[in-house]
Amino acid sequence: MDLDLAQVRAFVAVARLSHFGRAAEQLFVSQQALSKRIARLESVLGVRLFDRGSRGVALTEAGRRFLEPAQRALDAADLAVLEARREQPPLRIDVWGHLFGPVRMIGPVIERGVRAELGFSRDAAAAMTALTRGEIDAGFGRVPLPVDRQFQHRPVRLEPVDAVVNADHPLATADRARPVDLRGSTVWCPAPLRRLDFLDRLTDHFGLDAESAEVNLGLEHFLGHLTGDRVAVLPAGVQLPADTDLRRIRLVDPTPLYTWSLLWRRGRRLDALLRASAQAATRHGWLDYDPTRHWLPESLDATTHG
Repeated sequence: MDLDLAQVRAFVAVARLSHFGRAAEQLFVSQQALSKRIARLESVLGVRLFDRGSRGVALTEAGRRFLEPAQRALDAADLAVLEARREQPPLRIDVWGHLFGPVRMIGPVIERGVRAELGFSRDAAAAMTALTRGEIDAGFGRVPLPVDRQFQHRPVRLEPVDAVVNADHPLATADRARPVDLRGSTVWCPAPLRRLDFLDRLTDHFGLDAESAEVNLGLEHFLGHLTGDRVAVLPAGVQLPADTDLRRIRLVDPTPLYTWSLLWRRGRRLDALLRASAQAATRHGWLDYDPTRHWLPESLDATTHG
């Protein structure tokens, strides 16, 4: 039996996300096309892979057995593509937002069959200039919206953010807090708010006070000045420096999400990179979003269409 990998990829995306609409967005196809692929796959296999009901979609027993072998088949196919393209020049990708560790996000993407060379831009504006000049093929980081029509963008991850405080802070013993609970504290920022799109919107929306460092000398230096009533707001995956007495507090009700996106010039074909980013997002659940639990400073429609 010859399996169609596009159909298998559609199945894995829906299985990982438990949602046809979000899976279609990640694979850059219509929901109708996605449904047809899965229907054809079920027909070829002669089994039903999903139970579809009013509460959503769930794997059948056959679907659960098929999932991991299907994922391994896709991984093998991606490796085959990488080997076949080994002689092609690598993509030039600039990343920014270094305080928040963008490489930990783009790494799992380019490891999935994409040859790339990473450069390091100071900010999104510098990356856009490099894209306009043809010096790079793509950028990766937080993309302030809206963007100029000459560019396109796609989210790779919606990452929850945490509050980080020193051991003497009034919230230091809490394991979770609401964003509004940070009122009375001062959000400690690594640069002026006019240069920090996410923190600017977050502090404005939740009515929080902010204070900015005079110079950004890296995460350890930044957190070394987290004293008094100051609180840092960092993506949840950012590793705190060792041997510090800092406390990480999960933000809930709602949980703010930090958007990591790919950015490129309109018309530039980056099929392999976009496919790899969609696969990584599906595999890790990076684009999970629930408007009843999460807060985005921009609309989800704005982050997913560019």
